[in-house]
Amino acid sequence: MSVLHICGGRPLEGELTVQGAKNSVLPILAACLLAGGPVELFNCPQLSDVAAALDILRHLGCAVRQRGHAIVVDPSGAEGSTISEAQMHAMRSSIIFLGPLLARTGQAHLTYPGGCELGARPIDLHLSAIRALGCQVEEGAGGIHCRGRPVGGEICLTIPSVGATENAMLCAVGGRGTTVITNAAREPEIVDLQRFLNTLGARVRGAGSGTVLIEGGRPLTGGSYTIMGDRIVAATLLSAAAAAGGHVVLRGVDWRHLAAVLGVLHQAGCGIRSGEDRIELEREPSRPLQAAGEVRTAPYPGFPTDAQAPVMAALCASQGSTWFEENMFDSRYRHVAELRSMGADINVRGRLALVRGVDRLRGAQVAAADLRGGGALAVAAVGARGESILSGLHHVDRGYECLEGMLRELGADVHRETGVQSAP
Repeated sequence: MSVLHICGGRPLEGELTVQGAKNSVLPILAACLLAGGPVELFNCPQLSDVAAALDILRHLGCAVRQRGHAIVVDPSGAEGSTISEAQMHAMRSSIIFLGPLLARTGQAHLTYPGGCELGARPIDLHLSAIRALGCQVEEGAGGIHCRGRPVGGEICLTIPSVGATENAMLCAVGGRGTTVITNAAREPEIVDLQRFLNTLGARVRGAGSGTVLIEGGRPLTGGSYTIMGDRIVAATLLSAAAAAGGHVVLRGVDWRHLAAVLGVLHQAGCGIRSGEDRIELEREPSRPLQAAGEVRTAPYPGFPTDAQAPVMAALCASQGSTWFEENMFDSRYRHVAELRSMGADINVRGRLALVRGVDRLRGAQVAAADLRGGGALAVAAVGARGESILSGLHHVDRGYECLEGMLRELGADVHRETGVQSAP
């Protein structure tokens, strides 16, 4: 087991370029199954979820090479249509392979996905979209079995699910005819997927709006593409700077993708300056953060659920009270108990969490229960008094490429210790 030792109390200072987006690279890797030749991807983060996706591609017959932040996928030998239970459980977003598998082979055999336990994240919308494209779907104790070549159709999502929107896009690109997705998710990562698909020769438009139009059946080529920056990693680092105080500059991320988060941090008393491909945050350490009133998570362009935990961690040491309302997932307050062990005053009632600001958090031994909760505990630790020991790093490593390295680059006192025995 590995742990992070984080000694809080140092203001953060410095500049870094944000890693490539986890939530963008994973559907793009799945989309490589549709390519007609080798695909070279740049700015790919080195994450355990990315490694799991590459393992699936190799299992399906793709040739994969990775060198640093560049990945080359050659799908010419891909013939498989079954993904094992172990591979599906390695990451929640493994369901994203369903659409491109059907489009490539006309069949797909999967078990149910794994990943962070954030409450119910049903895949019903994914399966409904697949059915709307003319494919047969059978669910049973053995998993999900799908057959048929996709054809154009109309897909109306009951909620703007990111994963279902992406799966529908990937399936429809490889099918015949025109597909219209209404009530589509609008997240920037979906726009990134559209750009990638169009780079290969697809004709997709409307991503970023509530309606996406796909003209399927076009022959796709190989190509090269650069993954967008990770807005949630940026939100976590900005929250850390807000918690510890100081002055940081992040590059490689579009500030417009973080407008809701930047608004809350500004309300809390941070100075924010943004430019093209650049976000700057400054807080005088001697001036405490202020409460932010109310923070409600919502689909993009609302406040992202993935940023709720890191921002909450920063606002634990603030003047006044902030209400959080989690509207996306049922179990997204699993970090609260650990923050309380650091001295936070948080009361949870259903989807609501009231954070009463305290003067300062204190270091403690804490464990990440999920990916973003782990990022939140690191945020709390850099602003706390004393040393914190953060375990559960297998969750953190799913989405943060060397979190300790990024924090160190900004001046935090943090290091990773490996080979630590877990508590009995």
